[in-house]
Amino acid sequence: MTKLRYSPGSPFGRKAAIAARHLGLSQVQFIDSEQDSDDRIRKLNPLGKIPLLVLDDDSVIFDSPVILEYLDALAGGGKIIPTEQKARFRALTLEALADGILEAAILIAYESRWHAPEAVSDKWIAHQQAKVDAGVAEIEKNPPSGPVDVGQITLVCTLDFLDKRNGGKWQKTCPKLVAWREQFRKNTPAYSTLPPI
Repeated sequence: MTKLRYSPGSPFGRKAAIAARHLGLSQVQFIDSEQDSDDRIRKLNPLGKIPLLVLDDDSVIFDSPVILEYLDALAGGGKIIPTEQKARFRALTLEALADGILEAAILIAYESRWHAPEAVSDKWIAHQQAKVDAGVAEIEKNPPSGPVDVGQITLVCTLDFLDKRNGGKWQKTCPKLVAWREQFRKNTPAYSTLPPI
C-alpha cells in the first residue's frame, strides 16, 4: 500500500492529504509522522522533510508538488492538474505562488523559534512579510475558480496557515479570498475530513 507520511499540522502535508482524499485514493494510507525521529525521516528524505510518499516498492517521492502530481497520475490524470495547457499552467503557477507565500510565512515563524529574542532580525521578518503580503494581494485581484486543482488545494492550506501563524492579517484586505475560502470549504468535502492546522 502507498503510504503518505505527513503531519496534520504541516500545511505541505495537509495539501497532500487533501489531494489524496479529494481524488478518492483509498490505496493511500495516512501515517502521522509527528512521532518519527529526525533520523527516520532523513533515511527516507535526505532533507529531513515531510510529506513523503512511500510507494509499494519502497521508493520515495517528495516534496509536496511532486506528490500531488503523482497522486493525480495515480487517479488517472487530469483530475487536479488540468490537461489543457492554459489551465494546467495557471494551476501550477498558483501552486508555486501559494507555496512561496507559505515558505515566507514559515521563515517568519522560524526566525523567532530558532533565535534568541535579541538575535531575531526585524529586517528579515519584514522582508518575508512583504512577500506574504504581495503574494496574497496578487491572488486577491483574481481568486481562482473552476474545479479543484493543485493551485486551489495549496492556496487553502496557505491561507489556513496564515491564520494560525501570521495573525490572519490577510483577511482584513482580501474580502474576495475570504469568500473564496469559505466556498472552497463548503464545496470540497475532503477539506473537512482533516483536523485543522
